[in-house]
Amino acid sequence: MTEYERSHTMPAPPEQVFDQAANVGQMGDWLPADLHVRAERLPAVTVHEDRTDEDTSALLRAERDQMRIEWGTREQGGYAGWLQVASIDGGTSEVTVHLSFFEGGHDPGEEQVTSALDDSLRRLERQVRLRVDHAAG
Repeated sequence: MTEYERSHTMPAPPEQVFDQAANVGQMGDWLPADLHVRAERLPAVTVHEDRTDEDTSALLRAERDQMRIEWGTREQGGYAGWLQVASIDGGTSEVTVHLSFFEGGHDPGEEQVTSALDDSLRRLERQVRLRVDHAAG
C-alpha cells in the first residue's frame, strides 16, 4: 500500500470550502483533469480515468458535520481517499487530501500523484475564491 497526503490553505471559512469541494456536479472544476466523476445514486459514483480510459464504480460520501469527504473503489480495492477541511484563524481553512493505493497498478507514482494533488488543491482554491468573490460582489 502506498499513501500520499497534501495540504493547502484556503481563503474562506471551512463551510464554504467544503460545500465547493463536495459539489459532485462541480468536482471536475478542481479534480485532476484526467478524472471525471459522475453521480449515480449517491453514494454510488462512476469515476472515468483518461489515463487508462476506464470507468470505475466508486463510493463517495460527504459528511458536512465533519467537513470530510471520503471515496474509494467499490468492486476492487484499488484506491481510497479523503479530503478534510479544518478551520484556521481569521476565516481561513486548511484542506488536506489523503490518497491510499492498495494495488501497484493504480498508483501512478509519487511525482505524478503529489503534482496532481497540489494542482487540484490550487484549482479548488480558485473555485473557492470565485465563489467568495461572487457572493461578496
